[in-house]
Amino acid sequence: MTMPTTSVLPNTEEAKAPAKGSLGVIFLTVFIDLLGFGMVLPLLPLYGKSLAESGGFDQWTTGWMLGLLTCSFSAAQFVCAPIWGRLSDRVGRRPVLLMGLTGSVIFYAIFGISAAFGSLWGLFFSRIGAGVAGATISTAQAYIADSTTPKGRAKGMALVGAAFALGFTLGPLLGSAALLLGPAAARSPWPGFVASGLSAIALFLAWRRLPESRTLSNQNQRLNASKGGMLAGMSPSVLAFIGTAFASVLAFSQFESSLSLVIDKIVQIDSQLTEIPQEASRVLAWFDPDQRMRSVDNRRSVVVLGVFVYLGLVLTLAQGFLVRRLAGRVSERMMATTGWIFAIVGLIAIGWTSRQGNFDLFLVAIAIEVIGFACVTPSVQSLISRGSDPEHQGAVLGVMQSATAVARILGPLVAMPLVAFQIDWPAWSAALFSAVGLLLFLLAVRKGGDWKVSQQPSE
Repeated sequence: MTMPTTSVLPNTEEAKAPAKGSLGVIFLTVFIDLLGFGMVLPLLPLYGKSLAESGGFDQWTTGWMLGLLTCSFSAAQFVCAPIWGRLSDRVGRRPVLLMGLTGSVIFYAIFGISAAFGSLWGLFFSRIGAGVAGATISTAQAYIADSTTPKGRAKGMALVGAAFALGFTLGPLLGSAALLLGPAAARSPWPGFVASGLSAIALFLAWRRLPESRTLSNQNQRLNASKGGMLAGMSPSVLAFIGTAFASVLAFSQFESSLSLVIDKIVQIDSQLTEIPQEASRVLAWFDPDQRMRSVDNRRSVVVLGVFVYLGLVLTLAQGFLVRRLAGRVSERMMATTGWIFAIVGLIAIGWTSRQGNFDLFLVAIAIEVIGFACVTPSVQSLISRGSDPEHQGAVLGVMQSATAVARILGPLVAMPLVAFQIDWPAWSAALFSAVGLLLFLLAVRKGGDWKVSQQPSE
């Protein structure tokens, strides 16, 4: 198999500097799009549960139905991420990102329509379509890989993580505000409609301000870059690190997908969590004269959204400040190993505190787990990128995205039936998979090494 040997190699220290402001634009584009994701995700299990119960499903079937609904997004990502990645290697990153954002506009709107009309199958369709569109996140990572040197790779990858974290922080806040736009209801459509509008803003920003990052000199080289087996474009460590990324996301997705229902059960144990203090009631009256937030359904939704805001804030601080400050000073291997330890300890604590119904310590445990995950993710992504042939960055990162999509499929399918029977079981399961992930990572680092120009087969 032949590959070009004369094209610009972004994986070297001489990588071309990004166009002025391009990384800032990619950050803003991903952030605005993920605001919509953060608005919808915490409400999805609650909406799905409401529709499944109204459809007459029993507890076991409802658990599986929620698992399928939650993982449908990732199933679509699994299929589409490698396709988007290879397409971006061939035609460039910019057009692929624009197509993905267009899809987000359409399918978040369908989510709102489905909630308004009470269609469970409409929710499924909207999440599958959003997964197809969201699979372009690996293209955003490839854009950053094109624009950074190996030394700055972890810091660059943390940009996507920070955008994701900010989306998780502010998205639920906007989701809470969106609940006020319509009458009190168990399934308000407004979070979906607002998410669609935010994706439209991101699309406009990318269309006007995002330059192309690919540096291949002509179309023939782009065609060559999209051909051949991707295994030829990986160092021996890359497949092992992809397995590590799979284990990390599998553990986190079990925690994340079941979190709304775990919080809901804790709220049922401690009803004071949904009580509105008299002082807050007076302030709320200014913003909510029709008392929409006085409904039990909306108050419980706000508690769930509030915890996701907290989760996102911790993730933002961890990836936006801690990881980016340590990148370049601490090796990716040390950062990821430390992160794995934090994640395992945090998940064990989540299991114990949720079983006890101790909400305050539950929040502390969430912070420990999230800090660990924030350290692992960009470190592993950086190691995968550094171990890959620059001409296959999009494809290799697409494979990683596809592998983690499988993890997001399996995570809810495991966690949702577990949480239906015992509140702490998803956390114990996630801790077990995290321990496996740590062992895989320690094995992967022994194979480690950056991609070298000498590894390219001669023509």
